[in-house]
Amino acid sequence: MTKAPLFTPVLIAGCVILMLSFAIRASFGVFQIPIAEEFGWMRSDFSMAIAIQNLAWGIGQPIFGMLAERFGDRKAIIAGAVLYAAGLVLSSFAVTPGQHQFLEILVGFGIAGTGFGVILAVVGRAASPEHRSLTLGIATAAGSAGQVFGAPVAEILLGFYSWQVVFIIFAAVILAALMALPFMRAPITATKAELEESLGTVMLRAFRDPSFTLIFVGFFSCGYQLAFITAHFPAFVTEMCGAIDPTGPLAALGITTTSALGAVSISLIGLANIAGTITAGWLGKKYSKKYLLAAIYTGRTIASALFIMLPMTPATVLLFSLSMGALWLATVPLTSGLVAHLYGMRYMGTLYGFVFLSHQIGSFMGVWLGGKLYDLHGDY
Repeated sequence: MTKAPLFTPVLIAGCVILMLSFAIRASFGVFQIPIAEEFGWMRSDFSMAIAIQNLAWGIGQPIFGMLAERFGDRKAIIAGAVLYAAGLVLSSFAVTPGQHQFLEILVGFGIAGTGFGVILAVVGRAASPEHRSLTLGIATAAGSAGQVFGAPVAEILLGFYSWQVVFIIFAAVILAALMALPFMRAPITATKAELEESLGTVMLRAFRDPSFTLIFVGFFSCGYQLAFITAHFPAFVTEMCGAIDPTGPLAALGITTTSALGAVSISLIGLANIAGTITAGWLGKKYSKKYLLAAIYTGRTIASALFIMLPMTPATVLLFSLSMGALWLATVPLTSGLVAHLYGMRYMGTLYGFVFLSHQIGSFMGVWLGGKLYDLHGDY
């Protein structure tokens, strides 16, 4: 019997879309200082915009999951890309905090349509059972690969163009990702019993299950941690980190300012996460997913506590970025794989979407509270 291949056209196409979508999404923290300085906004104004983006992303996730199951995956992805591009272009003309915050709703829905919920459902259905956990890890790692270059590319582009032009460039990039769409075809993988169950029946069964509640709560804390770092860490490092030694190795690599270090730190998180998510997907084939998730959440807490307690230096920033990056999105292949295992593949996109909504509610709280802390105390 021929062994099923690990890398398929669906997996490669899904990785491309996720990589470009998350490259743009991961860069928003870099725009915080330029936009706030140009218009004289309070830091919490831009934080609220990113918080709204995260919340809209979460609300949009189950909606796009249902749209994909009702009208087809590719139509849902097209709708997401168009909303993403429209939100970026219109945001480039925003001159008030209210305008920017409102338009981030479009961006958030766009991320939902080109993000994990829809893409992982397609990738998971196209994968063979023996490769599914690892395949989901690889696809998740593609999002991290986008994070590796998203923030530094935004930083470089801001050296040549205004933030408004960079937003328009990013809008063109997300539309270009649709060139991978013809390869996003996957069969409906479900048992006879799953095909006979309605979405409402499966959702009711999930919401009554204590395991689903625990997954929901765990992803809330995940979103709180990750969104705070994505939105505030570049600015946090820029303003709070100790000076970079002009004769040291960082300066030799061209990283001479804490602003550049802040952008690179997001890139390092994404780089470490490529290995972390693939490893998590591989481990998910061999060990209990729930215990792996518990270990990841514990590891993040320890890394964050140590970083806060120690003086912030370029060395601690790099160490924290690498350690947090290894655990960053390692929860995603395990959580999506656990949802598929417990409730089947047919409605995986929708059910994972509801779980992801809790993640984004946590993201909203993390981003917004970070901005509020800065405005009240002058630091985080």
